[in-house]
Order: sequence, then structure tokens, then C-alpha cells
Amino acid sequence: MAEVSWKEVLLLTGVVVTCYWNSTSCGFVFDDVSAILDNKDLHPSSSLKNLFHNDFWGTPMSEERSHKSYRPLTVLTFRLNYLFSELNSAYYHLTNLVLHAAVCVIYLKVCQLFLDRKSSLVASLLFAVHPIHTEAVTGVVGRAELLSSVFFLAAFLSYTKSKGPNNSIVWTPIVVTITLVAAATLCKEQGITVIGICFVYEIFVAQGFTLHVLREIVVHMVQGKGYLPSWVLQTLIKLIFLMLSTLLLVIVRVQVIQSQLPVFTRFDNPAAVSPSPSRQLTFNYLLPLNGWLLLNPSELCCDWTMGTVPLVESILDVRNLATLAFYVLVALLIHYSLRNPGESSQVVLMALSFMVLPFIPASNLFFPVGFVVAERVLYVPSMGFCLLVAHGWKKIAGTRYLKKLAWIGLTILLIAHTSKTIYRNWDWESEYTLFMSGLKVNKNNAKLWNNVGHALENEPNYAKALKYFIQATRVQPDDIGAHMNVGRTYKNLNKTKEAEDAYMLAKSLMPQIIPGKKYAARVAPNHLNVYINLANLIRGNESRLEEADQLYRQAISMRPDFKQAYINRGELLLKMDRPQEARDAYTRALELDRTNADLWYNLAIVYIELKDPSEALKHFNQALEISSTHKLALFNSGLLMQESGEASLRPEAKKRFLSYVEMEPQDANGYFNLGMLAMDNKQNVEAEAWMRKSIEVQPGFRSALFNLALLYSQTGMELEALPVLTELLHHHPEHIKGLILKGDILMNRMKDIKGAKWCFERILEIDPTNIQGKHNLCVVYFEEKDLAKAEFCLSETLALAPDEEYIHRHLSIVRSKLAAQSNSGPLPQPTSNGQTSPLGQEPSTKNMKGHHSEQKKGPGTADAIEPHTELTSDSKPSPNELHRRTKKKSNKEIKEIEKKRAAALKRLEEIERILNVE
Repeated sequence: MAEVSWKEVLLLTGVVVTCYWNSTSCGFVFDDVSAILDNKDLHPSSSLKNLFHNDFWGTPMSEERSHKSYRPLTVLTFRLNYLFSELNSAYYHLTNLVLHAAVCVIYLKVCQLFLDRKSSLVASLLFAVHPIHTEAVTGVVGRAELLSSVFFLAAFLSYTKSKGPNNSIVWTPIVVTITLVAAATLCKEQGITVIGICFVYEIFVAQGFTLHVLREIVVHMVQGKGYLPSWVLQTLIKLIFLMLSTLLLVIVRVQVIQSQLPVFTRFDNPAAVSPSPSRQLTFNYLLPLNGWLLLNPSELCCDWTMGTVPLVESILDVRNLATLAFYVLVALLIHYSLRNPGESSQVVLMALSFMVLPFIPASNLFFPVGFVVAERVLYVPSMGFCLLVAHGWKKIAGTRYLKKLAWIGLTILLIAHTSKTIYRNWDWESEYTLFMSGLKVNKNNAKLWNNVGHALENEPNYAKALKYFIQATRVQPDDIGAHMNVGRTYKNLNKTKEAEDAYMLAKSLMPQIIPGKKYAARVAPNHLNVYINLANLIRGNESRLEEADQLYRQAISMRPDFKQAYINRGELLLKMDRPQEARDAYTRALELDRTNADLWYNLAIVYIELKDPSEALKHFNQALEISSTHKLALFNSGLLMQESGEASLRPEAKKRFLSYVEMEPQDANGYFNLGMLAMDNKQNVEAEAWMRKSIEVQPGFRSALFNLALLYSQTGMELEALPVLTELLHHHPEHIKGLILKGDILMNRMKDIKGAKWCFERILEIDPTNIQGKHNLCVVYFEEKDLAKAEFCLSETLALAPDEEYIHRHLSIVRSKLAAQSNSGPLPQPTSNGQTSPLGQEPSTKNMKGHHSEQKKGPGTADAIEPHTELTSDSKPSPNELHRRTKKKSNKEIKEIEKKRAAALKRLEEIERILNVE
């Protein structure tokens, strides 16, 4: 066997780069979204063990909704891509390009086993440029084919070295072969079929058997005539070892999928659920159809499901002639190969082996698969096709009169295929270009119409997307997914009634309840989202919450492992103020997926509703154990620690807030809560810095501005507080507490009675019943020496708050002053030693305890816990956000409030003493 020269390697690599370099400009499209963008197994935070427990798409193999595609080595390469380039699609495509070049070089070495050097290079060049490979090379998920092919061909090459002198067995290459077969199978399932090719090679090439020789050996064994020759026994031992190894791999594979086949719908593969003979006729017709794609790859399509290939429903269908011609041609080639000894027969037989055996798992002949035709599964079979074409070209080029014509034809073919491949790559630039290219080939596939709609929906161009979704329902009226897409788009267009009608139509197409039937075996997981989407739609109406709950429960009854139904039901139960049931729903979801950080997070929310902060913190911590970068768990667990009032928890709370701001540097809430922690720790300088940073990130941040002003006020820096309050009131002119604090500073610190009066009057414009503002305005009247107005003002205030003792006392004081004034004339006012100011100070600070009264409750949230719904079909999946609620005051806060009240009462006593002096 000749060695591959470096010139041949460079030539093949150059051709591959020429054909596929433009693929590096393409993005993640179609199945890449699920396998790359949505697959958590790629993230470094996910355990490597998950690669061997989950399928190709990141779904646990134990779940019934799993696709059962077990390809951990392929996912490992995706993970390595993510490690070095995260989600930069160019590097994923470049890796595929390199792997395709490697396959071409190894394939050249395989061809040299059967062809001369020139013909082998021709076969490799044809393989390198064939347009049928664009789906496998340009589509990132096609890496399963590429990587499996590397081990596939390497395993075959290793096996060819297992024959020693005198037909002895060389065991090392055989052991290496089995190891490489296992690796190929861990990249893609069809890798195991190389064992069959090794069988054919051993019998018809290595041993040189013909049909006649095989017949004699079988007759000899059946009749028991003496012993078999040693070389025959050696061959049998090798083949038996291969068979046992294959059986072991199959058993392991069956164990991995837990003896369950994936659930496919009739839309994925219509023939699979068709009655006889339509099912058999259609599946057999698919064989010549795939052969035609190899022979004439002019019209390629990314999706061949649904109505792309109409069913062959009658034996009189003209397409049966193509099936018949295909079987006749294959039979003739096999007959030629087995009847005629020689190199040519061996080449044809090996070419057929490479074409047929790797295609068997995808042929639908022995078990149904989730597609009708898939171009990427022709990657390995095309090796046999190119080998056969190169062999035929060699025969033609060896003819004196046809040699020039053979070279011209080969040149034209290579140029045409190269051009087609380069042009085809651009179809994979985006989802829109890919699916539109599919519609040019086939307009009877509702899935293509749906996918164009999805691409437009992501722009977002809902109006145009709706037209494609509606067309999908016309092409395939019973397509549940299409009606769901129509409903979701109407919802996005705020057409609730139309959305509900579309969802109800989709729901009516679901299988009806049949006692004793297992729904999971008949219902595609994605179709169950119709219950989720419909429930999510109607739960916006408070009067229909029970109806929404019924839909969630119906989805769960049809598929008890439907995790998303439990999650959404848990959120609904929280909204219905049934936290105990919400806890049970989330707990059941956790039984299905204990590695889901969002579920632990949601359960923490439930425990907050149940007023169990310690249990809530435990679940936040569990979420962070699974995902240390879970931003909401970091933020809200830090908040929970802060609000606990326990000083021992503050360092950890600070650490979590610091991690949060590192991940979300543009979220002012993180800096604000760091400032809150610093205020709790009496670290005023640090608190000021964090508050300033928060305001810098989000100018006009109400909570940060108010608490910064309050910090200045409480530390004797009232002059610094005034510009902050001015900025606060500029952005939030109706901020009552800011007006109270500003009025307090103006009156007591700046002696600006006029400015203070404006603040308190403004408060009453906003809220005429505000006790603090009204009482402080009464104090202003007193400062202005207008006792009558002060007395009238205090009377009105007392009517609003008849139980406030300090108002009673102040009114009594003013009335006694009025009485004294009427009896003895104008009364001297208190002197300016600051003694009058406390009359306004007590109410102005009343209920302004610390920062908790104004603290922002969470990122972009209000004052109550209200987890958001997690969707699958209506929107991209996202973690629920915690909306913090107002907590009860801690013991420390209560003590501080009592301390302030005592100080205020003392000041009131001083005021009363001064005002009663004649």
C-alpha cells in the first residue's frame, strides 16, 4: 500500500479550504441552535459527567423526550470549542473544515488499498468537493458525521493490518479496531457499521473468497467432511471476535438508551405511521431517491420531512419503477463482484459495502427514524459512491479513444461540484437564507414554512412571520406545531382572541383521552406545549386562573415527566396564593431534574412566600452549587442575608453582590445593595462610594439618590445632602420622602423657612392626607408667627390622625399661646438658639428609619415576590426573576426606631417647656 505524499495532502487540503472557507462566515442555524446555543453541556460550569448521561442535545437519556442520540465525544469537541471561543461560530465551522480535510486524507489512504494512486486521488477529490456534504461540513451539528468518519476509516485501516504471515492473526490491530469502532459509535451511531465493512473485506479481499469458494466451504461444514483448513479457522476466529465485540457494543448502546426508542411524530416521518403497503413502498423508494442525490446533487434541501416526499400509496405508482431499477442495478453489481474474481470485483464490492452498510441505520427498513431523507447521513455512503465513480473513470481513462474525454469530464465535474458547494454554503449563512433555499426546492413542507416564520420572528418581524405560519397550516392543516406558531405570533401582536383561537385549534388536534393508553408513546413533547402556551395566555385574566391550572394538570396527566408543566403550574399556584401546592409542584419538577439551578431558585421563592427565609437561603445556595454564576440567585441570596440583620452573614452577602456586579456591571442595583451593606456596617465612606457608583451607572436612580441624601443627613452632612435631594426631585418630583427630608434640612439647618414651606406644600399637592407633610407645614406657620393659621392647620392634621399624641400636644400649645396672646397682647417668640426647629424635626424623621424604607427590591422589580412564567414555545426559555417584598422590621431596626422616638419625645418636651414660658 502506497503512502500518502505531502503533495497529495496539500492538494486535498487546498481543495477543501477552497470549497468551505466561506462556511466560516456562517452562523448557528437549524439544529445548531439546540445542539450549541441551548446545550448547557457545553458550558464549563456543567460537569463533564453530564456528557455521558445526556444526549446530543443536552437532554438526559433517562427522559422520554430524549432524542436518544448518544454522541458524547462529539459534544466534547463542541465543549472544547466553547472553552476557547465560547459562541463564536467561525471557530466551530473552522473545526468542521479541518475535520473534513482530515477525513479526505484518510479516505485517500483507504482508496489506495483498492485503486492505483491516480484513481485514489480522483476518488478523494470527488469526495472532497461533493455538494451533498455541505450539510455535514457547513452545518455545525454535522460534526458527528465528520468525527465519526475519522474513527470509522481509522478502524478500517487498522483492521487491514490484522492479517499476518501464513494467514495468522495479528491481535493488536484488531483490538485497536474495536477501540476505534467504539470511539466512532460515541461520535455517531452509524460508526458501528464499519464492523460489517471489515467482514466484507476479510472474506472477499483479505481471503479472496468468491461465491463459488464460499459455497464449497459451507457445504463442507454442513456435511462435516473432515477438518477445515487452518486459514479458514483463523478467519472464523477473527469474524467471531468481531461479532462478539459488535454484540457487546450494541448491548451497551441499548442500555444507554434504556431500551427505549425516541418518540417521533407522523410529521417527522409520515411513512413510519402509514399502513401497509404504503409504508414499505415509500421506504424502499427512498433508497433510489438517496442514490439520485449522490448522482445529481442539483436540488438540495435542509429538511425533507412532512410532505416533501409524497407517500407511495399504490403499487401502480410510477416511482416504483425507480425502486425496481435501483434494486436491479445493485443486484447486478453484487452478482458481478461475487462471480468474477479479481481486483475490479473487489473494488466494486467494497464500494457497495461503503455505500450500503453505513446507510442501513438511516434507511427506515429495519426501524423508523426521525426523518425521511437527511443529506448529512450520506457523508459515509458517498465514500463508496466516489470509489465506484473513480473506478469507472479509471476504466474509461484506460481506453485509448476515451482518455481525453474522461479527463475533460472529470475536470468539468470537479469544477461544477466545487462551484455548487461554495454556492450552497451561503445558504447556511442564516436561518432565513437556509429555509428560504429549502422552499425553492420544495413548497410542500410545512416545516420549512414554519422555520422561515421562526427566522422572521427572531428579527422580530411578527406580521411577516404570521403569513408564513398561516401558510404552513394551509400546507399541512393537521400540523399542531404550525397552529401553535400562529397562536404565539398573534399573542406577540397583542391579538389575544385570535391567539386563543389558534391554540384551541391546535389543542383539538391533540390525541383524545383513551383510558389505559400511554400518552407519552403517542404525543411529541413539543406538542404538549400547546397546553402550556394556552394556559400562559389565559392566566393573564384573573378570572381564568383555575382554567389555566386545569390545562397544566392535563399536560401533566398526559406526560407525567413533563417538567415544564410543573414549573409553570408552580408559578401559577404562587399567583393564586397557594404556596404549599406550588412547593409540591416544584419539588416534583426537581425529582425530574435535580441539576436545574432555576428550579432550586424558584423553590427558594416559594419558601420566601411561606415566610421561611432560612429554607429559602438553603435553596438559593443549592442553586449556586449547581451554577455558581446564577446571577439572580447571587443577588437575591445576598439580599436575603442582608435583610436577615445578622452581621455574620454580611461578608458573604458582600461577596455575592461583588460577584453579581462583576457579571452585571451595568446593573445599578448591585452597587446600591453594596452601599446598603456598608451603611449597615456603619462604613459611611464606602457606602457613599457605592451609592455614587450606582447613580453613575443609572442616573436618576431614585433609591440610591434618596439613601445617599439620608446618609449625608444622618452623618451631619446636610449641606452635601441638598444637591443630591435636588437631583432626586428633578428626576422624581413627586418623591414625598425626599421632599420631607429636604424641607427638614432647609428649615432646621439652613433656616430657609420659605424653601421648607414650598416642600411641605408640594407634598400636600401630591397627597393631601400626608400627616408628616401637613404637620411640618403647621410648624412652618408657627415659625412664621402665624399662630391662627398654625392652629387651624394642626386642627386639620389632628382630624387626619386623631391618635397621634404629639399633634394633640402641639395643638394644645398653640391654642394656649393664642389665648395668652389675646389676653396680654403679642407674645415674644422663642429665641433663636435652635429650640424651635425640633417641632418640625420629629415628624419629618418619623417613618424615615434607615434605608430599608426606600430600598430597591431587586433588579427592575417592585415590592412583591411575583416569579415570571418560564416558556418553551411562546418565548425562549429564561429563569424566573425574584421581586423582593417588604420585610418585617428586624429587632435591631425596632430598637433604633424606639431610640429615635425617645429622642423625638425629649425634643417635644423641650419645645413644650419653651412655648409655655410667658
